[in-house]
Amino acid sequence: MIVAMTRGADDTLVSAVEERIRSYGLVPIRLPGGERVAIGIVSAIPTETRETLAETLQVMDGVDHVTHVSRPYKLASREFHAVDTVISIGQTEFGGRRLALIAGPCSVETEDQMMAAAQTVKAAGGTMLRGGAFKPRTSPYAFQGLGREGLKIMRDAAKAHGLSTVSEVMSPGDVAMVAEHVDMLQIGARSMQNYPLLVEAGASGHPVLLKRGPSASIDEFLLAAEYLLSRGARDVVLCERGVHPLDKTYVRNTLDLNAVPVLKEISHLPVIVDPSHGTGFARLVPPMALAAVACGADGLIVEMHPNPREARSDAAQALEPPVLIDLFRQVSRVAEAVGREARLAE
Repeated sequence: MIVAMTRGADDTLVSAVEERIRSYGLVPIRLPGGERVAIGIVSAIPTETRETLAETLQVMDGVDHVTHVSRPYKLASREFHAVDTVISIGQTEFGGRRLALIAGPCSVETEDQMMAAAQTVKAAGGTMLRGGAFKPRTSPYAFQGLGREGLKIMRDAAKAHGLSTVSEVMSPGDVAMVAEHVDMLQIGARSMQNYPLLVEAGASGHPVLLKRGPSASIDEFLLAAEYLLSRGARDVVLCERGVHPLDKTYVRNTLDLNAVPVLKEISHLPVIVDPSHGTGFARLVPPMALAAVACGADGLIVEMHPNPREARSDAAQALEPPVLIDLFRQVSRVAEAVGREARLAE
C-alpha cells in the first residue's frame, strides 16, 4: 500500500499518517522522488484489515490518495521507488549513464595470476576486479578456492591497480569476514534462495551483487532482493546470468536478455549481465555482452584469465586478455549508440 500526500503536506501531517500505520502493527517508510511525500507500507497487511486501513488513511488530513501495491515485493518495486537507483563503489557506477565494467578470473589461484588479471582489467577500462575465493562446485573433489588467503590476494592486486573488488560469499557466518576484504559481496546463483545468507548479507549494510538462480522466475529473483533490502541493504545490484537451457549441446545456460528490460521496468535496482556463465563458452561471450548493452544492461561482469588453459575453474568461458580489451572497446561503441558510455583506459 502507498499513501500519497497532498502537495505541501507538512511534516506534522506526514508523521500523523505514519503513526496511524504503526498503530496497526505495520511499518511505514517514506518514499523518494516526486513533488510530494509518499509513504509506503512494507509489512504484509492482513486481508481482513486492508480495506479498513485504506479507508482510515484516505480521510486523514493531508492524504491525497491511497493505492494498493500489486507486487509481492515492495522495496525492490518501482511502485515504491519510482526513481532509478544509482550506486557508486569507487570508480564503478551501477545504474547511471556510465556502464559498470567488471572482469577477472573465476577463481583466485595465485598472486601472479591476480596481478596479471588486475593489470588487464585496468588496461581494458574496467573498474572492478572479480575473483572467487570460495567456490561452490558440483564435485567435492574440484578446486574449492583459497578462502581468506584468496581474498587477501585479490584485495592487494586490486589496490595495486586502483580497482574495486567483488567476490562471492557462501555462508552467513562468512559475511563479516568477506566484507572486510572486498568492496561488494556477491550472492551467487546457487545461493539466491539461501535465506539466512540473504538476511546476514542485508544486515551487514555492505553493497551486494545478487545473481539470478538458473531456475528462478523474475518474481523469485526480486523477492530475494527484497530479503536484502528489508534487512537494511541499500546498495543492491541485480545480475542476469542465464537460466537452464532447453539444449545443453551448444550452451551452458540460456542468457535471458528479456529479463533486463523487464527488471528495469518493474524495479528501480540496477541490472547487469554475466555473459560468461550465461553462455559457458568464450567465443559466445562477446556477442552476448554487446547484446546485453544494447538491450539496456547497466554493466557487465565477465570472466577473464591471464592464461585460460591453466584456469582451475570455468576455463571454457574465460576470455584471454587481448579479447577482453577488444570487447570493452566494442562495448564502448555500442554504449554510445544507446545513449550510455563506458570508461576506457587512457
